[in-house]
Amino acid sequence: MNFKEYIRVIPDFPQPGIRFKDITTLLQNGAVYKEAIDQLKEMVKEKQIDVIAGPEARGFVIGAPLAYALGVGFIPIRKSGKLPGETIEVDYALEYGKDKLAMHKDAIKPGQKVLIADDLLATGGTIQSSIDLIQQLGGDIVGAAFLIELSYLEGRNKFNGIDVVSLVQY
Repeated sequence: MNFKEYIRVIPDFPQPGIRFKDITTLLQNGAVYKEAIDQLKEMVKEKQIDVIAGPEARGFVIGAPLAYALGVGFIPIRKSGKLPGETIEVDYALEYGKDKLAMHKDAIKPGQKVLIADDLLATGGTIQSSIDLIQQLGGDIVGAAFLIELSYLEGRNKFNGIDVVSLVQY
């Protein structure tokens, strides 16, 4: 399936020069959304995965259904101040700004096998911060799965030894 047909590209959003990949048009189509999750599942099913972690917010719409499809738990990685329990935090850079991510201190048990899932891999800043959080808690990252990868930004090169899969590349 050509998933690019279902992804709307919006120029100059959120700022000039950015060509935003809008997955809401893919998510609106139940059959296409299901196929995307099913294909991601096939790409990662051989990994030993205990839980999937997904960064806010679009990582939730990829990571949670993928976790469900694999029969494993899902851990939300949220922006600072959004989680009610004790958290750990890290700063990170977006391709067009900066922010802070947080996880509950008890979200991952040491040695748990974690797959990171998100909608988009760009520069890798969000995912590197997610990796840092997971590793601080003793998690073992078994891979990262994305709906979209902006290959020209070479974000995957930041994750030495971590297997990266993506359905669509730009």
